[in-house]
Amino acid sequence: MLHFPIIIFFFISFFIASFTSVVCFNLTLPHQHPDPESVVQELHRRVNDSVFRRQMLGSIVEEKDSACLTGNPIDDCWRCDPNWNSNRQRLADCGIGFGRGAMGGKGGQIYVVTDSSDSDPVDAKPGTLRYGVIQEEPLWIVFSSNMMIKLRYELIVNSYKTIDGRGANVHITGGGCITLQYVSNVIIHNIHVHNCYPAGNTNVRSSPTHVGFRTKSDGDGISIFGSRNIWVDHCSLSYCSDGLIDATMGSTGITISNSYFSHHDDVMLLGHSDGYILDAGMQVTVAFNRFGEKLVQRMPRCRRGYIHVVNNDFTSWEMYAIGGSANPTINSQGNRYTAPADINAKEVTKRVETDEKDWTDWNWRTEGDIMVNGAFFVPSGDGLGVQYAKATSVEPKSVGLIEQVTMNAGVFGDPRGSLSEGGHGGGTTSSSTRSSSSSSSGGSDIFGMIFGGGSTSSPAPSRASSISFATAICWSLLILLACYTSTNHGALL
Repeated sequence: MLHFPIIIFFFISFFIASFTSVVCFNLTLPHQHPDPESVVQELHRRVNDSVFRRQMLGSIVEEKDSACLTGNPIDDCWRCDPNWNSNRQRLADCGIGFGRGAMGGKGGQIYVVTDSSDSDPVDAKPGTLRYGVIQEEPLWIVFSSNMMIKLRYELIVNSYKTIDGRGANVHITGGGCITLQYVSNVIIHNIHVHNCYPAGNTNVRSSPTHVGFRTKSDGDGISIFGSRNIWVDHCSLSYCSDGLIDATMGSTGITISNSYFSHHDDVMLLGHSDGYILDAGMQVTVAFNRFGEKLVQRMPRCRRGYIHVVNNDFTSWEMYAIGGSANPTINSQGNRYTAPADINAKEVTKRVETDEKDWTDWNWRTEGDIMVNGAFFVPSGDGLGVQYAKATSVEPKSVGLIEQVTMNAGVFGDPRGSLSEGGHGGGTTSSSTRSSSSSSSGGSDIFGMIFGGGSTSSPAPSRASSISFATAICWSLLILLACYTSTNHGALL
């Protein structure tokens, strides 16, 4: 007579073989949004509302109030309040995209950093940034004055924290820099992060009750590891040893917005490795950023997951702008890509170490993107010749709107190069085959100036790739069950 676990094994095998496309296709990972397209469309709506409000009210408001009517939905959400300094936590309600749920320290006390030192990673002094970020309770962290904080080791940030540099000129540099590991609900806003280098092989405190030994870090500016509900906004990042921002190990629910990247090789990595299947649940919004001077590649470089790249200004690159492997979904909308002079580096996209026959069904799509100086985006899969209509849009009309929504990218008040740098005056617009009729809202619809598009439904990610991923999980469970059966001689625990 067969042992009970063996009977279960054969039953599950038969069940999966018969119904994989029905059952396993619907598997989702913890914290993964079940409908990423709805998040994309909500972002579209927010931008549309903000740009429309700018156009309707911009001509009648006083000049001194026009700074808040930028068309950028994040900035317009809080900068129009003249008393924002006394209502800082309003910022937590202004998020967009996949990281819009990041609460940061909302509802918590205001913690004021008064001491820029970082002398002891285990016994941090009250008043230092390190002391504030390791606390268990929600905290909204601000700075009493301009500061240069030179870290000795990784700054390990606990959950429910906002690091808010508004009103001060704050620089974080040194060993390890900022680490978000297995945490949630963190907002990092208006901070310079630069010249970060590897550090470690020492004990570092991550909470009031936990000290652990840390091996040497990679030297990322901001490392997001196994974390969720993270929002990085209005930061300026440059000159780090590894990535400026890396998100890995199943991190998800992330928005990187309004930031300025410069002087770096590997700018942004999203995904741990091609074989790490939990990164299939990674969902990241990259919006309203300016990728500035002396950048080489990875803006971002993606593995698995769903990455929405929207309304960014890519001023140049040396190798490529957006790269990927292991079948990520990349949705590029309303960006401006300005190619370098090198005739061999005009392509925006790069499938990293992957043969064409293996990436033709990857869902990489471009809509309303402006291509300058010979730049071109190679779409594939569901992104090839497709229309997008949940955004109900018309042809992009003005590169000026991209300049408008990215005009304050980076830390507020930082100097910027000319917005016309690299010959931004013209370019071609990427689009799919468009409907012959315009949207019902006609000329009053603002989406077209930002997104472009047509009038049919947005495609879902490739069914084949989803089934393949889900099947891998199911068969992994079967292998574990087989191991259990053999090691326990068929006995039930």
